[in-house]
Amino acid sequence: MSEDKVVVLGSGGVGKSTLTVQFVTGTFIEKYDPTVEDFYHKEIEVDSSPSVLEILDTAGTEQFASMRDLYIRNGQGFILIYSLVNQQSFQDIKPMRDQIIRVRRYEKVPVILVGNKVDLESEREVSSNEGRALAEEWGCPFMETSAKSKTVVDQLLAEIVRQMNYAAQPDKDDPCCSACNMQ
Repeated sequence: MSEDKVVVLGSGGVGKSTLTVQFVTGTFIEKYDPTVEDFYHKEIEVDSSPSVLEILDTAGTEQFASMRDLYIRNGQGFILIYSLVNQQSFQDIKPMRDQIIRVRRYEKVPVILVGNKVDLESEREVSSNEGRALAEEWGCPFMETSAKSKTVVDQLLAEIVRQMNYAAQPDKDDPCCSACNMQ
Protein backbone atom coordinates (compact mmCIF):
# COMPACT_ATOMS: atom_id res chain seq x y z
CA MET A 1 0.00 0.00 0.00
CA SER A 2 1.47 3.33 -1.02
CA GLU A 3 1.63 6.35 1.26
CA ASP A 4 0.97 9.66 -0.44
CA LYS A 5 1.70 13.09 1.05
CA VAL A 6 -0.88 15.74 0.13
CA VAL A 7 -0.40 19.39 1.08
CA VAL A 8 -3.43 21.66 1.33
CA LEU A 9 -2.60 25.32 0.68
CA GLY A 10 -4.65 28.52 0.57
CA SER A 11 -5.30 31.78 2.40
CA GLY A 12 -6.78 31.87 5.89
CA GLY A 13 -10.51 31.17 6.09
CA VAL A 14 -10.93 29.50 2.68
CA GLY A 15 -11.93 26.15 4.19
CA LYS A 16 -8.74 24.06 4.09
CA SER A 17 -9.40 22.51 7.50
CA THR A 18 -13.14 22.04 6.98
CA LEU A 19 -12.56 20.27 3.65
CA THR A 20 -9.84 18.06 5.16
CA VAL A 21 -11.89 17.15 8.24
CA GLN A 22 -14.97 16.52 6.09
CA PHE A 23 -12.97 14.07 3.99
CA VAL A 24 -11.25 12.31 6.90
CA THR A 25 -14.14 12.15 9.41
CA GLY A 26 -17.28 12.94 7.40
CA THR A 27 -18.19 15.87 9.67
CA PHE A 28 -18.45 19.60 9.04
CA ILE A 29 -16.77 21.99 11.48
CA GLU A 30 -18.84 25.15 11.85
CA LYS A 31 -16.40 27.04 14.11
CA TYR A 32 -13.23 28.46 12.55
CA ASP A 33 -9.99 28.19 14.51
CA PRO A 34 -6.90 29.28 12.57
CA THR A 35 -4.65 26.29 11.88
CA VAL A 36 -0.90 26.30 12.38
CA GLU A 37 -0.34 22.81 11.01
CA ASP A 38 -2.36 19.60 11.29
CA PHE A 39 -1.63 16.12 9.90
CA TYR A 40 -4.43 13.70 9.02
CA HIS A 41 -4.23 10.10 7.82
CA LYS A 42 -6.87 8.29 5.83
CA GLU A 43 -6.89 5.02 3.92
CA ILE A 44 -8.41 5.42 0.48
CA GLU A 45 -8.86 3.16 -2.51
CA VAL A 46 -8.68 4.79 -5.92
CA ASP A 47 -9.05 2.78 -9.12
CA SER A 48 -8.69 -0.50 -7.18
CA SER A 49 -5.39 0.64 -5.68
CA PRO A 50 -5.28 1.18 -1.91
CA SER A 51 -3.15 3.92 -0.40
CA VAL A 52 -2.77 5.85 2.81
CA LEU A 53 -3.11 9.59 2.45
CA GLU A 54 -1.10 11.77 4.77
CA ILE A 55 -2.79 15.16 4.48
CA LEU A 56 -1.02 18.24 5.75
CA ASP A 57 -3.46 21.04 6.50
CA THR A 58 -1.31 24.17 6.49
CA ALA A 59 -1.64 27.62 8.01
CA GLY A 60 -3.23 30.19 5.74
CA THR A 61 -1.92 33.20 7.58
CA GLU A 62 1.11 35.06 6.28
CA GLN A 63 3.04 34.71 9.55
CA PHE A 64 3.57 30.99 8.79
CA ALA A 65 4.37 31.44 5.08
CA SER A 66 8.07 30.75 5.70
CA MET A 67 7.18 27.15 6.58
CA ARG A 68 5.70 26.62 3.10
CA ASP A 69 9.04 25.77 1.42
CA LEU A 70 9.42 22.80 3.75
CA TYR A 71 5.84 21.60 3.11
CA ILE A 72 6.37 21.96 -0.62
CA ARG A 73 9.66 20.03 -0.62
CA ASN A 74 8.04 17.13 1.26
CA GLY A 75 4.66 17.05 -0.50
CA GLN A 76 3.81 14.78 -3.41
CA GLY A 77 0.53 16.43 -4.39
CA PHE A 78 -0.96 19.86 -3.75
CA ILE A 79 -4.50 21.07 -3.34
CA LEU A 80 -4.67 24.86 -3.80
CA ILE A 81 -7.89 26.21 -2.30
CA TYR A 82 -9.53 29.60 -2.59
CA SER A 83 -12.93 30.72 -1.39
CA LEU A 84 -15.24 31.49 -4.28
CA VAL A 85 -16.88 34.14 -2.06
CA ASN A 86 -13.54 35.97 -1.65
CA GLN A 87 -11.79 37.41 -4.73
CA GLN A 88 -8.65 38.19 -2.71
CA SER A 89 -8.21 34.52 -1.77
CA PHE A 90 -8.27 33.73 -5.51
CA GLN A 91 -5.48 36.27 -6.07
CA ASP A 92 -3.52 34.89 -3.09
CA ILE A 93 -3.41 31.37 -4.57
CA LYS A 94 -1.27 32.42 -7.56
CA PRO A 95 1.94 33.18 -5.58
CA MET A 96 1.48 29.87 -3.71
CA ARG A 97 1.51 27.97 -7.00
CA ASP A 98 4.54 30.03 -8.12
CA GLN A 99 6.27 28.98 -4.89
CA ILE A 100 5.58 25.30 -5.65
CA ILE A 101 7.13 25.73 -9.11
CA ARG A 102 10.14 27.60 -7.65
CA VAL A 103 10.80 25.05 -4.88
CA ARG A 104 10.21 21.93 -6.99
CA ARG A 105 11.86 23.33 -10.14
CA TYR A 106 11.39 20.96 -13.08
CA GLU A 107 9.52 18.16 -11.37
CA LYS A 108 6.08 17.06 -12.49
CA VAL A 109 4.07 18.19 -9.48
CA PRO A 110 0.41 17.22 -9.16
CA VAL A 111 -1.76 20.24 -8.35
CA ILE A 112 -5.52 20.67 -8.19
CA LEU A 113 -7.13 24.11 -8.08
CA VAL A 114 -10.21 24.22 -5.86
CA GLY A 115 -12.88 26.86 -5.45
CA ASN A 116 -14.50 26.13 -2.09
CA LYS A 117 -17.83 27.21 -0.55
CA VAL A 118 -20.03 26.47 -3.56
CA ASP A 119 -22.91 26.26 -1.07
CA LEU A 120 -22.68 30.09 -0.81
CA GLU A 121 -23.52 30.64 -4.50
CA SER A 122 -25.46 33.86 -3.81
CA GLU A 123 -22.29 35.44 -2.34
CA ARG A 124 -19.97 34.33 -5.17
CA GLU A 125 -17.13 36.72 -6.10
CA VAL A 126 -15.07 34.36 -8.30
CA SER A 127 -16.84 32.86 -11.31
CA SER A 128 -16.42 29.23 -12.33
CA ASN A 129 -14.99 30.50 -15.61
CA GLU A 130 -12.22 32.39 -13.77
CA GLY A 131 -11.24 29.25 -11.84
CA ARG A 132 -11.43 27.07 -14.94
CA ALA A 133 -9.29 29.54 -16.96
CA LEU A 134 -6.60 29.65 -14.27
CA ALA A 135 -6.52 25.83 -14.02
CA GLU A 136 -6.24 25.62 -17.80
CA GLU A 137 -3.35 28.10 -17.75
CA TRP A 138 -1.63 25.97 -15.10
CA GLY A 139 -2.47 22.68 -16.83
CA CYS A 140 -4.19 21.21 -13.79
CA PRO A 141 -7.67 19.96 -12.82
CA PHE A 142 -10.23 22.38 -11.38
CA MET A 143 -13.07 21.58 -8.99
CA GLU A 144 -15.62 23.52 -6.99
CA THR A 145 -16.39 22.05 -3.59
CA SER A 146 -18.32 22.59 -0.40
CA ALA A 147 -17.17 21.14 2.90
CA LYS A 148 -20.56 22.04 4.38
CA SER A 149 -22.66 20.08 1.87
CA LYS A 150 -19.82 17.58 1.13
CA THR A 151 -19.98 18.51 -2.55
CA VAL A 152 -17.18 16.85 -4.56
CA VAL A 153 -15.02 16.34 -1.41
CA ASP A 154 -14.34 12.62 -1.94
CA GLN A 155 -13.85 13.10 -5.69
CA LEU A 156 -11.25 15.80 -4.96
CA LEU A 157 -9.07 13.50 -2.86
CA ALA A 158 -9.50 10.63 -5.33
CA GLU A 159 -8.36 12.95 -8.13
CA ILE A 160 -5.23 14.11 -6.30
CA VAL A 161 -4.32 10.43 -5.73
CA ARG A 162 -4.79 9.78 -9.48
CA GLN A 163 -2.62 12.80 -10.29
CA MET A 164 0.12 11.61 -7.92
CA ASN A 165 -0.01 8.08 -9.36
CA TYR A 166 0.24 9.50 -12.88
CA ALA A 167 3.15 11.79 -11.95
CA ALA A 168 5.01 8.82 -10.45
CA GLN A 169 4.98 7.02 -13.82
CA PRO A 170 8.16 7.36 -15.89
CA ASP A 171 7.77 9.84 -18.74
CA LYS A 172 8.17 7.88 -21.99
CA ASP A 173 9.32 11.04 -23.80
CA ASP A 174 11.95 11.87 -21.19
CA PRO A 175 15.42 11.06 -22.60
CA CYS A 176 16.73 10.10 -19.16
CA CYS A 177 14.11 7.36 -19.03
CA SER A 178 15.14 5.75 -22.33
CA ALA A 179 16.14 2.62 -20.43
CA CYS A 180 12.51 2.35 -19.29
CA ASN A 181 11.39 2.34 -22.92
CA MET A 182 13.61 -0.55 -23.93
CA GLN A 183 11.59 -3.14 -22.06
